[in-house]
Amino acid sequence: MSDLDWIRAAELAMPAEARASHLTRLRRLGLEYGQIHPLHFTIQGELHIALHGTKLHRTKVMPPTDAQGVTPAAAFIGYAADARVIDLIKVGDWLLHREHMSLDELLETARRDRWRPGSGAAIWVARFLDARSRSLKESETRALLVFAGLPLPEVNADLFNTAMFIACVDLLYREWRVIVEYEGRQHAEDIWQWNKDITRYAGLRDDKWAYIQVTQEMLKQPRAVVLRVHGKLVEGGYRGPAPLFADRWRTLFYRVPSSLTRPAVT
Repeated sequence: MSDLDWIRAAELAMPAEARASHLTRLRRLGLEYGQIHPLHFTIQGELHIALHGTKLHRTKVMPPTDAQGVTPAAAFIGYAADARVIDLIKVGDWLLHREHMSLDELLETARRDRWRPGSGAAIWVARFLDARSRSLKESETRALLVFAGLPLPEVNADLFNTAMFIACVDLLYREWRVIVEYEGRQHAEDIWQWNKDITRYAGLRDDKWAYIQVTQEMLKQPRAVVLRVHGKLVEGGYRGPAPLFADRWRTLFYRVPSSLTRPAVT
């Protein structure tokens, strides 16, 4: 059975009022992230049901719904209750880029139901989301750099010289002429893409841009990635703060702390 088959089977075993939510709802949009099980559903009321491989969330008021479950924005809020910050940034960017939700919709939904688990975390993390990010790994790389204290890069920015367009690059530090690119496996396995990349990087070198290529394996050592980027920035004239792997950095790998999600006192 496919992932969608599992979701549909669980849906048929649930009461009709239960709606797919959390990552289960987002998987229906094509987001292949995290574990398929347990499947998440949400229902209004106090119904208790034990179904292997599923988790039924009970709520006093149903979040917004559509034909496939709760809305993507509501699913993101539900996911935010327990997800790490770095995962929220990746998933949030993915939803925004593909226009499954807007930032305004997310904030409006979260603020309207501020009592709902995940609403505070969604509001807090929204400031770090960027709809221009085209892949989960691009989002992850950007989050590592920003939470280590390096400047915020431009995302999927076009580069030109006086003669012509050079490239659209993942992350750009224009002032210091540094580019950070995530290289997915398809870049090595697709011969057309491989040759295109060779030509592309030659153009960047000719125009005196420094670039750092980041792979999946490199992201397993996130501090090393940040330090490499900082080194290139310094070579380009950056004189700002060095990376700091302290409290802000550690926040990235845990759920949003409750101390950051409390509404401001007015």
